[in-house]
Amino acid sequence: MGKKLKLGVALGSGSARGWSHIGVLNALAEQGIHPDIVCGTSIGALVGASYVSNNLSRLEDWVRDLTKFDIARFFELNRSFNGFVNQERLHEFLNEYVADDTVLIEKVSKRYASISTELATGREVWHSEGAVVEAVWASISLPGLFPAINNDNRWLVDGGLVNPVPVSVCKALGADVVIAVNLNGDLVGRHFENTKQVEKPDNGFSRKVTDLVMEYTGSLLPVTKSGGQPPSLFDAIASSINITQDRITRSRLAGDPPDILLVPKLSKIGLLEFYRAGEAIKEGEKSVRRALPEIKEILGHDLT
Repeated sequence: MGKKLKLGVALGSGSARGWSHIGVLNALAEQGIHPDIVCGTSIGALVGASYVSNNLSRLEDWVRDLTKFDIARFFELNRSFNGFVNQERLHEFLNEYVADDTVLIEKVSKRYASISTELATGREVWHSEGAVVEAVWASISLPGLFPAINNDNRWLVDGGLVNPVPVSVCKALGADVVIAVNLNGDLVGRHFENTKQVEKPDNGFSRKVTDLVMEYTGSLLPVTKSGGQPPSLFDAIASSINITQDRITRSRLAGDPPDILLVPKLSKIGLLEFYRAGEAIKEGEKSVRRALPEIKEILGHDLT
């Protein structure tokens, strides 16, 4: 009998769309497929860390109950303008549903790594040892929402800037077969297609952000009335992030192709719509079912 192949799962970045990773991992488990190596970027790092720390079911229960109000409580207006996230609340969340501060990557149930970006050089940083929570925090620090994180005298930000779907990291850690989850595969151009006229936001976070935008940009960026109504600030930011993530992802996957690529259909879920976890998880499960013939053909009986 040949040597048992090691399976790696590369969980990609994508903010709120990342709850679909929960569905992917659950659906794989239903088929008796349990990865030996889990690597994640940004939200993929968070879900992956919860999985290897044996907290995924608790995380799933919590995210399924999230409301818009719950999400707004994680944000605050910071006059220093180094980020919107309430770091104390985020830390409590990570300890409760991902891992305690004392949990080390070296001690979790699977090989694990997260990816961040060194702000000064643009270099890719792999976190494969040390505290799980620190590895997650560095990877999810999306510029504009989170302040940069100081780690070993380096300022680190979101790993999605350099490696949105970390197939290369899985392989470096010893994976023979890699299943990658790309959350950005159907996004470019879709954001505006799905934009509808809605009533003004009624949560505190939206009001705070609106006030901040008016204060800093009201006199600097007058709205032109020719050529139709321009996209809102957040539409422009979200679509710009989608374009960037799509281009970087395509480039990295071309250089480091996975054996199996899952692409959940998530274009209708916005970057910060974390309260739509049920939809995202369901689509993650569907993406596995759509790929089952390919998965079974490639994995065969080696990983069951």
